[in-house]
Amino acid sequence: MIRRWREIERWIEDGESVHAGVFPERPLRDFITRKIIPIDREERPLNQLNVIAKITFGGKLHVRSEEAKRGYKGPLFQADPSDLVISKIRVAQGSLCVVPDTLDHLAVSAEYPVYAVDNSTVHTEYLRLVIRSSAFQARVARLRSGNTTKARIRPAQFEALKFPLPTLDEQDALIASYAAALHRAEKLEQDADAIEQAGWQTFEKALSVAAPPPLPDRPVFVARFRDVERWSHESILRALNQLTGAESDIAMVPLGQFGKVSYGIQKCPGNRPGTHARPYLRVANVQRGILDLREIKYINVPDEEMPRLRLEAGDLLLCEGNSPDLVGRGAIWRGEIEDCVHQNHILRVRVDQNRLLPEFVLAVINSGHGQAYFRSKAKRTTNLASINSKEVAGLPVPDVSISQQEKLLFILSGQIEAANTKRIEVANLRQSAWDAFESALFTAGAATA
Repeated sequence: MIRRWREIERWIEDGESVHAGVFPERPLRDFITRKIIPIDREERPLNQLNVIAKITFGGKLHVRSEEAKRGYKGPLFQADPSDLVISKIRVAQGSLCVVPDTLDHLAVSAEYPVYAVDNSTVHTEYLRLVIRSSAFQARVARLRSGNTTKARIRPAQFEALKFPLPTLDEQDALIASYAAALHRAEKLEQDADAIEQAGWQTFEKALSVAAPPPLPDRPVFVARFRDVERWSHESILRALNQLTGAESDIAMVPLGQFGKVSYGIQKCPGNRPGTHARPYLRVANVQRGILDLREIKYINVPDEEMPRLRLEAGDLLLCEGNSPDLVGRGAIWRGEIEDCVHQNHILRVRVDQNRLLPEFVLAVINSGHGQAYFRSKAKRTTNLASINSKEVAGLPVPDVSISQQEKLLFILSGQIEAANTKRIEVANLRQSAWDAFESALFTAGAATA
């Protein structure tokens, strides 16, 4: 393609026609109108407003916390539910969204142009979906000039973008078809959850380790200090109400009797990678049931320290600290990396595998019984719960034979596998529904209508 230099607004080929579909297209300015409504801070103080923090590249709108908006000095402008809001410097990366119906009293800075939407021409939900489509995002991305990711976009440029505009009835049909597919996916997801839950119930029932009953709704209560084993809301409330798990017919033995719980190496300036650089696992590497080994860092460990710190196949790794619902998150080391060690925020459980299978221990930890135990023993700060080696070693584990452990794991893993198969089906259904929605609007190689 040959173009005169004076005809080129920016050094990029126009690709709107590449993604044009069967529906007519009109500029955004035909059905969105810029609105600028300054907010009088005396009439509407900050504590009455939801002040925008950012719009992510994925189109999620975040508002400032009460602390973050305190002392804000700049001018603010009103944005209402169903308005379209864009970021001048990040819209080309996807920072635009329709204000959710649930978010009132939104205030934005001058860096976020606000548009009222003509609902006699376009449905809000249709607009919300189309602006997240890859084809429309590609059009927005072409507004950026140069190599910088923070090139400020003029509102007039955005308003001139072409937008596929079926009739309102056609928009309704597209939305309904997509929503129906999502509903089917949601039903399948519920089925998957039920299958997995049934597997856990079978596992717990066979071992008589069902989770204790739910706690009463008592966010505030009084307890004597001498009765407090540790500063844990859950453990104190259970003790006060005498809420414990069902008595087990199977002997329960502390995990520490089957093996040893130990910490890893503490990171410090003195053990930066050097002559004896070794791969080591961080908390980020230990996910629930799996190890994420895509990024491995190194730490210096002398040869004489390796026998004590080297991970061995079958070691169970547990995160010392996490959110209260995920405390004790763990996975099993399979010897994936030679001479690998772990940091001190990960607890290593090395069991006698003639008495106890690591997979069985992990299943007990992930059961309602294990999670309730860790929640009751965890020490908590505002958003974090932590456990120590003594508490992990004290976890009551059913004392059953290896053959019984293998049998129970086989049944449980079968249920989890069946549930995960359905979840793959859910993901495929959602993706195909989205692909169908996009292809109905944007067809690669089609001529502009």
